[in-house]
Amino acid sequence: MESKGHKILPSSPLVLEGDATTLFTSSGMQPMMPYLLGQKHPLGTRLVDSQKCFRSQDIDEVGDNRHTTFFEMLGNWSLGDYFKKEQLAYFFAFLTDKKLGLGLDPHRLYVSVFSGGSGVDKDDDAIMIWKNLFAKVGIQAKEGQRIFPYPANKNWWSRAGSPDQMPTGEPGGPDSEVFFDFGAERKLHENSQWKNEPCHINCDCGRFVEIGNNVFMQYVKQADGSLKELPQKNIDFGGGLTRLEAAVRDDPDMFNISSLAPVIKEIEKISEHAYSIEEHRPSMRVIADHLTAASFLIKDGIFPSNKGQGYVLRRLLRRAAIKLYFLTDNRESIVKLPDIVRAITQFYGDLYFNSEDYPLIQNTITVEISKFSHSLDRGLKELQKNPQVDGKFAFDLYQNYGFPLEVTAEILSQMGKQVDIQQFQKEFEKHKELSRTASVGMFKGGLADHSDVVTAYHTATHLLHAALRQILGNHVQQKGSNITAERLRFDFSHPEKLSDDQIKGVQDLINEKISNKLSVTRAELSKDQALSQGALAFFGQKYPELVTVYTIGDRKNFFSKELCGGPHVESLAELAKINIVKQESLGAGTRRLYLQFV
Repeated sequence: MESKGHKILPSSPLVLEGDATTLFTSSGMQPMMPYLLGQKHPLGTRLVDSQKCFRSQDIDEVGDNRHTTFFEMLGNWSLGDYFKKEQLAYFFAFLTDKKLGLGLDPHRLYVSVFSGGSGVDKDDDAIMIWKNLFAKVGIQAKEGQRIFPYPANKNWWSRAGSPDQMPTGEPGGPDSEVFFDFGAERKLHENSQWKNEPCHINCDCGRFVEIGNNVFMQYVKQADGSLKELPQKNIDFGGGLTRLEAAVRDDPDMFNISSLAPVIKEIEKISEHAYSIEEHRPSMRVIADHLTAASFLIKDGIFPSNKGQGYVLRRLLRRAAIKLYFLTDNRESIVKLPDIVRAITQFYGDLYFNSEDYPLIQNTITVEISKFSHSLDRGLKELQKNPQVDGKFAFDLYQNYGFPLEVTAEILSQMGKQVDIQQFQKEFEKHKELSRTASVGMFKGGLADHSDVVTAYHTATHLLHAALRQILGNHVQQKGSNITAERLRFDFSHPEKLSDDQIKGVQDLINEKISNKLSVTRAELSKDQALSQGALAFFGQKYPELVTVYTIGDRKNFFSKELCGGPHVESLAELAKINIVKQESLGAGTRRLYLQFV
């Protein structure tokens, strides 16, 4: 895409600073939200990236040949520049061109489009563009045979879902997905649980796999429930790198791709089982995916806990441990989980990891698995002593001890018992509904919460970072943050607990700067220029050549200067004074502070 005038963006962290709307970065769209809504991007209107993503909702799907929680999403963006005709042509060429693209056979490509609804017409423009593109390679693409219209639940994209689910202020639009056909001869459908139903491109059997989604982002939700066209029409494309490589390999098993195959090999060594044996594959896939996801989460400042992102990380590690335990029939084997991580960090190298990351990841997993080994014992004892195992009890094991249903069923079968799967599913659906209901509130205010209080807390992260470095030393580096409307959580590197005097010193220094009403200025500089001026940059090593820098105080005698995407206040006069309410240890030389405005 560089030949088409696109600038390359670095991958954003898996937890976006200042975004209280979601737990994780689940698509390339999230970091781009301010620009999709109209803010000018410093690199222009044509952008391309490979964004690391994590989708916690897919955890229970991992185990088949195509679902992962962690993946890299290739993206290209047009911010009010080109639109449908150019985008679909670009993507089709990327897929099919044998010299400049992937060289996929166009006969194995199928597409879906928006069939209309919610006050938006059927996407006849996309249908005609696709027909012309296929015609150029000698394929007559008929509607209902190669081009398939679907309603909003399939071919409308916004972060919140279909138009009726979109909160006020959220952008979205119709989309057009592209599917790769792994072939009828593999009998993937016939050997699936959907074998008695007709196969189609959106079937879950695995024959057809989505490899890219072109979102035509042209609407924004209004307070009265209507959709209004955006001042600028945008293109938001996302394509899973894992699935694209699988298509190129013509291999429907995503775990044979270059990033996951070395991890599978390490699991084979530890378990002394071969991935080629069908019964071992689901467990090995879970272990490989979950450890990969966990490594990236820890790298981006997440540590195991009982809440939020930390709980998800804990669940990943415990599920991987259970799978390895039953794969080897040896509890001692789970202590080897950290050894598998080296294959992950070695594959990605300095693209995503540095020399300090592997020891941190290894130590974090070691500590968590050591804790879980005791829960594992207790869970197994509960199973053994409970004479009446129903679906509710199985779900309690799932919730309290991290036992997946299939593992519980396997253990019980050895005892001559069965799980009431229907009752388990009822309990699980209750849990999902409660989780869904709780999550809905996270979309309040749109995709990225740019409310005044969240913007103020975002600015406070810079103040806290600078104050910690002055009080504790320049070894302090931000490791992550999480902002809600009630507080700021800030993670940073420091080897020991802060004393009361140190906390008071940090707090007093921040409040002094707030009292002085220092200015907050924004500038777009070259990366080298920004760093030479003393700007701090700790989130990854890859930055674009043109960066956004926020300075607190005088440009020469500044208090804080950091590379950051915003949002920020224009003056510290807009901030209330702060109070540091709590500190925690995250292990491995990492501390956490909680800050509130008073």
